[in-house]
Amino acid sequence: MGGSGVVATELGHVLASKGHQVHFITYEVPFRLRIDEKNIFFHQVEINRYDLFKYPDYALPLAVKIASVSKKYSLDIIHAHYAIPHATSAYLAKQIMGRESPKVITTLHGTDITLVGRDPAYFEIVKYSIEHSDAVTSVSESLRRDTVEWFGIERPIEVIHNFFIPKRKCLEDQSIREHYVSKGEKLIIHASNFRRVKRPEDVVRVFHRIKEKIPAKLLLMGTGEGIEVVRHQVKELGIEDDVFFKGKERNIDPYVAGSDLFLLPSSQESFGLAALEAMSYGVPVIATQVGGLPELIEHGVSGFLTPVGDIETMSNFAINLLSDPKLYQRISRLCRLRAREKFCISEIYPKYLSLYTKMIG
Repeated sequence: MGGSGVVATELGHVLASKGHQVHFITYEVPFRLRIDEKNIFFHQVEINRYDLFKYPDYALPLAVKIASVSKKYSLDIIHAHYAIPHATSAYLAKQIMGRESPKVITTLHGTDITLVGRDPAYFEIVKYSIEHSDAVTSVSESLRRDTVEWFGIERPIEVIHNFFIPKRKCLEDQSIREHYVSKGEKLIIHASNFRRVKRPEDVVRVFHRIKEKIPAKLLLMGTGEGIEVVRHQVKELGIEDDVFFKGKERNIDPYVAGSDLFLLPSSQESFGLAALEAMSYGVPVIATQVGGLPELIEHGVSGFLTPVGDIETMSNFAINLLSDPKLYQRISRLCRLRAREKFCISEIYPKYLSLYTKMIG
């Protein structure tokens, strides 16, 4: 459910629909990739495990696969989503190919900079990969600033925000909602990989307070390292009958579209693709004022933002929103409008296409 994979896959599908050939090179079929569609190609990177090495390597086989696919299909551009290891492998592939190599564009998505990139073991290679890409983009202005500040990058980094394409049928089909809540109940949702940075326990704390004032259920989508801690927390609070653990789902759109409120209490979000997905369906988002989220959500207009860990404020915003029909309708309408006007495919796709065109001259 990672944002980088979703954006790369959806961008590829849009490019393919416009007549461009798009090749996906990775170790497994991306979560949302429809490999049977025209102009879509998938090339699997085989990871060999040799007794000689303690750990299997991915970066080198990926570099070799990029080079071989580039030669065979005469690729014009390698678009590396995530600096490590993809941009590094793309750079190695260019060295293998020499003058015939395609241009390399690196898109920075977040944790490749804020988490992995700041690790001393990876710092220099992340910096080198960014500096030696032919072009670099960032999914938010916040991430661009962080990259420049932390790595001392002097080259230009273009901000191209993420996008989302809502599915019309999800707006019309409420069968998912009816499965989880009864008439008069509100459905709160959170979808993530349940890493510590997502602060999933805060989701439960906020929901517990909402539940004290408003009949509601909580739907948790996804899996990850923190899921068992959350299960224990739910049990300790005695709200097992009110919380649903859905796990990983290939298509989360119907679940998001059928909800009343999306909670995103993360300590860091470089963009917040899950929030954009909710907004696209008119589902208000209450999130934290970190990273790229203020670029997406206008506080008090198209959603609400709070300090990290401020359970009381987040709960109060949720309770006020869910108990005031006029306020809810206004926020719902405006968040959907903002998603459609600022972060739709018709706004974002031309920016990538312009960059591709510029790169290949």
